[in-house]
Amino acid sequence: MENKLEIMRHSCAHVVAAAARELFPDAKFGVGPVVDHGFYYDIDFPENITDEDLKKIEKKAKHMIKQNLKFERKEMKIDEAISFFENTKQDYKVSLLKDLKERGTTKMTEEELQDLGDSVEDVSLYQTGEFVDLCRGPHVESTKEIGAFKLTKLAGAYWRGDQDNAQLQRVYGICFETKEELNAHLHMLEEAKKRDHRILGEQLEIYTFDEEVGPGLPLWLPNGGIIIEEIEKLAKEVENKYGYSRVRTPHVAKESLYLRSGHLPYYKESMFPPMEMDNETYYLKAMNCPHHHKIFGTHKKSYRDMPVRLAEYGANYRYEDSGALFGLMRVRSLSMNDAHIYCTEEQFEEEFIKVLDMYKLYFDLFGIEKYKMRLSKHSKEGLGKKYVDNEKLWIKTEEQVRNALIKSDMPFVEVEDEAAFYGPKIDVEIWSVIGREFTLATNQLDFAVPERFELTYVDKDGQEKTPICIHRAPLSTHERLIGFLIEHYAGAFPVWLSPVQVHFVPVSEKHIEGTRTLAQEFSDKGVRVKIDEADETVGNKIRKASQSKAPYVVVVGDKELAGEDWQIRVRGQEDQESMGKDKFVDRVLGEIEGRK
Repeated sequence: MENKLEIMRHSCAHVVAAAARELFPDAKFGVGPVVDHGFYYDIDFPENITDEDLKKIEKKAKHMIKQNLKFERKEMKIDEAISFFENTKQDYKVSLLKDLKERGTTKMTEEELQDLGDSVEDVSLYQTGEFVDLCRGPHVESTKEIGAFKLTKLAGAYWRGDQDNAQLQRVYGICFETKEELNAHLHMLEEAKKRDHRILGEQLEIYTFDEEVGPGLPLWLPNGGIIIEEIEKLAKEVENKYGYSRVRTPHVAKESLYLRSGHLPYYKESMFPPMEMDNETYYLKAMNCPHHHKIFGTHKKSYRDMPVRLAEYGANYRYEDSGALFGLMRVRSLSMNDAHIYCTEEQFEEEFIKVLDMYKLYFDLFGIEKYKMRLSKHSKEGLGKKYVDNEKLWIKTEEQVRNALIKSDMPFVEVEDEAAFYGPKIDVEIWSVIGREFTLATNQLDFAVPERFELTYVDKDGQEKTPICIHRAPLSTHERLIGFLIEHYAGAFPVWLSPVQVHFVPVSEKHIEGTRTLAQEFSDKGVRVKIDEADETVGNKIRKASQSKAPYVVVVGDKELAGEDWQIRVRGQEDQESMGKDKFVDRVLGEIEGRK
């Protein structure tokens, strides 16, 4: 366990299991690991339990916590532990222990290891009241040290993630040190429901999915198309200032390209099945980098040409497991704000810091105040299997990335054994305005693949050298970024991103033609407008405009058509604002051009 809070959450999971056993004596227990904000426990109940049963388990667990029960640890030889759990008919614990004995820890998941530990000879058990569980610990001394918790939901979970195994019920809970922290998190969860991009995306007509098209393959509706165009426009402006050249690459390529890059052996399971054509094997593009490597290699480069920065909103296709698909956050077709920077070793730090500066620019623009970089490093044990076999280069490049992060004053943490196969990477973690965490994008240093493609440049001494490649995608994919922004803004996009910027409501049929003329004036100046010409009451049309989250709503009647000041409804404000047409146009254009 990494910290006190994780130890407390793990202990709470065991108390919940103990409570479940008291209420359901024939229940059989799987694993109960710590997850973000809490824990879960996989349990095989005699019959599926309900939400009402969940409340009873929570009540019983709270009662046990008040009893100040000790967590008592006992060491056992693995065979002794197997016999113990066989006698208590805990089949899943027996299965885990036998697998540990036969195959060691290599086949164990992180969640299973939280219960098992790393030893194949001795294991530890913990007793809480009458309940005895397999666990490596540590736990709190007694239940009185467990803070505030709540059981949140039930879900199905196949034993050890295999659909051929029995399906258990997963009991989820959250746990915090204080009741205030728990309530704050529950409030955030309620806010998150209101901001769910899957619901708002449909309500605001941004995107949709269709079974005949296929799961995980979003169809962008006109409103979504506008948002995409604005984000691409932003990316092009920023990347032009940073010296990028834009390229385009095909959606398919031969198998040999991905074998050469090394992607196919590592990512084949995440790629769509191969296509056979003209006695060749082709794959849908799952990543842009091999194609960009080919573009870099089309002409000889000198050190004077470096760095070379190639950018593309490249369409990729990844065969995500159907169970992992989640709105826009996990999809099978994605458009990535990708770029590859080819530079000399001397240029690396400066280029990497420029990329980090670009992130900061976007964070400021979108109002992202909390963010953190996660520096993912290699592991010695994975060399030659999971990672390129060059320990010296791994240590050197990880140090280079670390130094760049420090110099740019970027908050970061380091994690072992999560790098890309060709170099260290950074996962960019951001928090929305309500405190919900998202992983936005990755940034990678590649010291291996350029050599596989025989990419070189001639240095000032006339020697051929292999460039370093920086992979970066600061605006992530259209899918993930827009999903985040829908939730971050609760669908109320800033004016420059809003599909409709000014929503006109004519008072009656006789005002429609004049409203069209006014709307056209705005449209000619580059403002996106909409007119509600429905034969409905003004109040009803204003409510619909409000539900569409348009930044500005203007009711057009006799006075407005006569040139008098307009009464403008501003999203988020109770009071209307009064101003003339020209002043209002200037205000809207200023917000669009300044991306306020």
